[in-house]
Amino acid sequence: MAEKSSAGSTGKSKVYRVMKEHKEGTLTSGSGKKVKSRKQAVAIALSEARKSGAKISKTHQKQGSFPDHWRSRKGQLIRG
Repeated sequence: MAEKSSAGSTGKSKVYRVMKEHKEGTLTSGSGKKVKSRKQAVAIALSEARKSGAKISKTHQKQGSFPDHWRSRKGQLIRG
């Protein structure tokens, strides 16, 4: 019996393939230029995984380096 590939395994394999291409230096963007940035390679990998049907959320919230209670109302850090 052939196993049915799930969306998760498809997404993982796409991400793996794209990141491997980036590491080898063969990954190109849509315009045909080589991708030098790791962040751009991750963006391409997630985009291709989404196109293949993987359930990946659109954005992940970035955690700040300081807790909210350390900030004033204007967003500046409070010393103390």
